Amino acid sequence: MANMKQIAELAQVSLGTVSHVLNGTATVRDPLRKRVLDAVAAMGYQPSQLARGLRRDKTNILAMIIPDILNPFFPGVVRGAEDVAFSNGYRLVLCNTDNDHGKEVIHLNALRTYLPSGLIVIPCDFSDLTAQTESYRQAGAAVVCIDRLPRNWEGDSVTIDNIEGAQNATAYLIGLGHKHLAAIAGPLHLTNSQDRLKGFKRALRRGGIEIAPSYIQETTFDRNGGYSKTKILLKMLPRPTAILACNDLIALGALLAIREAGLHCPDDISVIGFGGLDLTETTTPQLSSVYQSPYQLGAAAAQLALDRVASKTTPVRHLILPTELKIRESVAPPPHAASHNGTQPGAIAQSKSVSSRKSRTLVS
Repeated sequence: MANMKQIAELAQVSLGTVSHVLNGTATVRDPLRKRVLDAVAAMGYQPSQLARGLRRDKTNILAMIIPDILNPFFPGVVRGAEDVAFSNGYRLVLCNTDNDHGKEVIHLNALRTYLPSGLIVIPCDFSDLTAQTESYRQAGAAVVCIDRLPRNWEGDSVTIDNIEGAQNATAYLIGLGHKHLAAIAGPLHLTNSQDRLKGFKRALRRGGIEIAPSYIQETTFDRNGGYSKTKILLKMLPRPTAILACNDLIALGALLAIREAGLHCPDDISVIGFGGLDLTETTTPQLSSVYQSPYQLGAAAAQLALDRVASKTTPVRHLILPTELKIRESVAPPPHAASHNGTQPGAIAQSKSVSSRKSRTLVS
C-alpha cells in the first residue's frame, strides 16, 4: 500500500503538505492541493483510520453491539444506525453478543481499542454496564443504550413506548369482549419485557379483569418459546380466548401451537404480537401486532450519539419512540360473544391501526 511519503515524492511536495491536504489541518494552495490529490488517486492511497485515531484520540467509527443478529428485528436497527453514520462521514462497526453477557463485556473491552467516537449498545442482560461504558466516556466517546436499558443507566438512551404499546393492544382485545386473556412475556430481566408486561397488567386493571398468575408465561424472545408456552396455556381451564405475545417471534410460535392443537386463530383464540416485523403480513392468518420501527430506533440512536460527539455538555436525553397497533386477521371477538351477536368470529379482523402518542424526549 502507498504511504504518505510516496505521495509526497510523486506530487513533488513536502510530507507536511500531504498531511495538511489529507487531514485538513491547514490551508494549502490550490495548485499544490491538486497535485497531492492527483497523486493520491494515481497510487490508490487509503489513509489509516487507526493512525488518525491515535493522533486525534478518536476515529470516525461508531461501534454497535446487538444481542442477536438472527432476530429479524435487529437488522433494521443496524441499517438505520448505519445510514445515519454513513451520511455523516462515519463507519459502523458491529458486534453480536448472542445474548451472552460475558461475550458482551469482551466486545466492550475490545472495541475500546478502536478509539470509536461513539458506542451504541443494545444490552443483552439487565446488568450494570456503567463500569465498562464509563471508560468510553472518559476517552471522549458518546455512549447510547437503546431498546433495553442496563440497571442504573443514567446516560443517553432511545427506547420504545413499550408500556403504552402493550396497554393499547390489551385494551383492544378487552374492547372486543375478551375476559380470559393471557400474556407470553419475554425474559423479565430485560426492561422492555418488564414494560410490556406492565402495559398488559395496566389494561387489565382498567378493564376490571383479574387473571390467575399462571396465565402470564415468561419465555425467550423466539418462536420456540412462544410455541412451548402456548401449549401450556391451551391446557388451562378456562382456556384463554386471546394471547398478547410480547414479540412477533413468540406470536409465530403461538400460531403454530394453536394449529397443532386443532384450533383456529382467531375463531377460537386471538393473538397479537409486538414488533411489527414485515413477515407478520405473510402469515396465515395475518398477524396483528404492536408496530415499532426498527429503522427509526437505530437511526435515532446514531443521531443521538453524533449529537453527543458534537456537544458533550448538553443534558442527558432519553428518547421514547411511539408505537402503532396494527390490527389484521388474527383478532376477533371471543367465540361466545361472536355467536351471541350473530357475527362470524373472524369477520371483525380487518386491517386498521391505532397509534400511540408522538415520540417523547426526557431530559435529565
